[in-house]
Amino acid sequence: MSALLDRPRLTVPVSERDHILGPETALVTLLEYGDYECPFCRAAQPSVKQVLQALGDELRFAYRHFPLTQIHPHAALAAEAAEAAGAQGRFWDLHDMLFTNQARLSIEDLLVYAQLVGLDLDRFALDLEQHTYRPKVREDFMSGIRSGVNGTPTFFVNGIRHNGGFTPEELIEAIRDAV
Repeated sequence: MSALLDRPRLTVPVSERDHILGPETALVTLLEYGDYECPFCRAAQPSVKQVLQALGDELRFAYRHFPLTQIHPHAALAAEAAEAAGAQGRFWDLHDMLFTNQARLSIEDLLVYAQLVGLDLDRFALDLEQHTYRPKVREDFMSGIRSGVNGTPTFFVNGIRHNGGFTPEELIEAIRDAV
């Protein structure tokens, strides 16, 4: 138990400002700080999907942006694009598409993906041009810094940082330990 007390804690609780899958009544909340250009985040996505499917209503999953712009030059704009899609009710659709097409995240690519997921392209393009969602991405990033995040992906289980791996088995074990 003392090992849990030594781990960094989430400083900004999961709330309606986050993108969430699963019921609010779930016993466990899994939060990921991620970067759309990070290969490890892409590798974690199938695990997260498997865990969500396996645990169903027992789990709530939230995603926050942590673009590592020093090494991933397209990550911040990709995060803004995801937020712009979220404003049109399609965050998760674009989220998945960004990870699937991680090697292609130019502005032109983002516009193609927006069209493929059925977004209002004029609104989406204007949001990107004006960096409408840059403050939201920055808020996510800063909340990660305050919570001890220094790389991606970083997971928190019920507000406590998960220091293990991100295979489905490792995530499920961390989730079971939290209950």
